[in-house]
This record gives sequence, C-alpha cells and structure tokens, in this order.
Amino acid sequence: MSIKIESSIPQSKKYQRYKLILNIAELLIGLGFLIVAIISGFTTTLEDWLGQFIQNQYGLLLLFVTFLGIMELLIQFPLTFLSGYYLEHHFQLSNQRLGSWFLEQIKGILVSTPLLLALITILYTLLYYYPQNWWFLMGSVMVLFSIILARLAPILIFPLFYKFKPLEDEVLAREVTRLCQQVGLNLQGVYQFNLSKTTRKANAAFTGIGKSRRVILGDNLLNGMNHAEILAVLAHELGHYKLKHIWKGMAVGILLTYIGLYLVSLVYVSALKQFGFINPSQIAALPLIGILLTLFQFVITPITNIYSRANEKAADDFAVRMIGSADSFISGLNKLAEQNLADRTPHPLIEFLLYSHPSIAKRIARLSNDKPNH
Repeated sequence: MSIKIESSIPQSKKYQRYKLILNIAELLIGLGFLIVAIISGFTTTLEDWLGQFIQNQYGLLLLFVTFLGIMELLIQFPLTFLSGYYLEHHFQLSNQRLGSWFLEQIKGILVSTPLLLALITILYTLLYYYPQNWWFLMGSVMVLFSIILARLAPILIFPLFYKFKPLEDEVLAREVTRLCQQVGLNLQGVYQFNLSKTTRKANAAFTGIGKSRRVILGDNLLNGMNHAEILAVLAHELGHYKLKHIWKGMAVGILLTYIGLYLVSLVYVSALKQFGFINPSQIAALPLIGILLTLFQFVITPITNIYSRANEKAADDFAVRMIGSADSFISGLNKLAEQNLADRTPHPLIEFLLYSHPSIAKRIARLSNDKPNH
C-alpha cells in the first residue's frame, strides 16, 4: 500500500494535501455508507433481523447501533490507517509502532463508544416520549454533556492516553503562572505530558473548566522551544480567555446546536415517509439524524471558521501586546509550523472553507507589520 508523492512540492504541502484528501474521503465514505443504508432499506432489514434475537427496545437499539458502527468502522478503516499511521510515518512525524497504533485506536473506541451509546439512548428516549420537542431537549442534554466532559476530561480521559505530571521546569512553571495571573486566570496547575510517545508534533493547550483548568505542554514543545517562545504561544491562548472568546464561542456553539437540531427535526419528520419509516423513534430511521447533522455541519463550518479566524487575529494581537514584542511569538509560530508540517500558504478556498486559523504566512506577515499597540 503506497501513495505517490510529488517530489517538486514542499513537504508540508504534500503532507497537508494528502491528509486533507484522506480525511475528507473517510468522512464522505462514512456518510455515503449511512445514506446507502437508509435508501436501500438496509437499516430496516437490520432492525427486523436483530429483533428476532432481542425483544427489549433498548437492547435492540444498542445492538443495532453497535452492529452498524462496526460495519462503518471496517469500511473506513483503510483510509483511517493511511491517514493515521502510514502518512504520519511516511513524513517521519510518528513515533508509534504498528501495535501501539492499533492499541491507541482500540483505546479510543472503548472510551468513546459508551459516551456515544449514552447519547443515542437519550436521543431515542426523547424521540419516543417527546416527538415534537425532542430537538430542544436533546440540545439541552448535549450542552450539559459538553460542560461535564470539559470538566472531567483532563482528569479522567486524557490520562488514559498520555502520562501527565507537574511541569519539571520550575522556572517556566512560575513564568506560566505569573502570565496567567496577569489576566486573572487561576490554574489548577501546569503540566507536561509525553506527546512524543505517539508523534513528533508539538502542542500546548488550556484544558478543563473550573477546578480542572490547567495548562498542558507537550514534551516536544518543551524540547523544541525556548521559554520566551513558549510564553508567547501561551499568551495567545490567554488572549482568548481575556477577550472572552471561550465564553462567546460556547454561546455560539450552544445557539448552533439548537438551530441545527431544530432544522434537522423539520427535515427528519418530512423525510420519514419518503423512506418508508413509521414514526420518529423507529430505530432504523435514527441514522438519518446523523446524516442530517453532518450535512448541517458541512454548511456552517465555513461560517464558524470566519468567526474563529477573527478571534485568532485578536488573540495574536493580544499576545504581542502582553509579551511586548512580536519576535518571540513569530519565532514560536515558525517552530510550530515546522514541527507540525503546517502548510504556510494553503489555497485560499481551502483556507476559507476549512481553516479555523489564518494561515501561518498571513499571521506572521501581519504580525511583522503591526506594532504591539495595534
């Protein structure tokens, strides 16, 4: 199994181009599988067949979703492997052996499946008891679920995949804490984690809410940047906090959740008869909701990306003002781009449709021309 890579194209563009193609193909194949399953009547046949072995509706629901999910997983697997393993090794970005990669995939499935099944079970219950207003109730459940997950993920989920420990560089830890205090952000702690066990890419983030809020720094980032560069990158994230982008983003996300589910509910009800389904809570019809939500996401992603890119520009400006110079931030962005094989100059259409951040080239060019007080 191999991919032909053009030698005249920079490595970063090669990597991002094939990564994008494979990810989109994987998504479209998964979506296409569900569409074919609905149109062909396969979901109805599957529900009837499984119904011979189990009479309880909730047991049938879980068995139906698990069976369909396994089928979709197997259909998508070749592309998942190409994108997640082969391509990463081809461009020398991965540190994983094949067995370790498979183990991480299985671990991810074991963590995500119970959460997904819980949400689908709640969706089915709401469709059964509240066929008119399920969309609003489900939206509320999803908002609450997201808040709980954001609170618990740094404590319960992330440690399943990486080993976290307090930042060993005490000087940097104090500098990070001081930087956070300047914007009134109280942290639970500053941690480093062994990102290098899977990849050579670099990453840093603020995670959690409330008492679980913490800064996490990948070991690749710590090894690849100096203190000034790390602090400049973190100052950008602090800009999101100080400028209330996090709360505004949550508000936009909540609004879009309700709008999306409402629009899906309208199309879903009108589409049921077209595909021969009896009622909104029929198990065989549930994949149709997944299809409609995916299509809604396709439509709104370019719009939300416009909003996101505006916030990223504002956070860039905040970081430069906070640090007092653009030099460290520009140097940090360059190192991140190099370590992560980012495409510095993506096609304008691709950037408009898919990029939540302005391209690296645009960010650096703007920062190089702007003054800290802009």
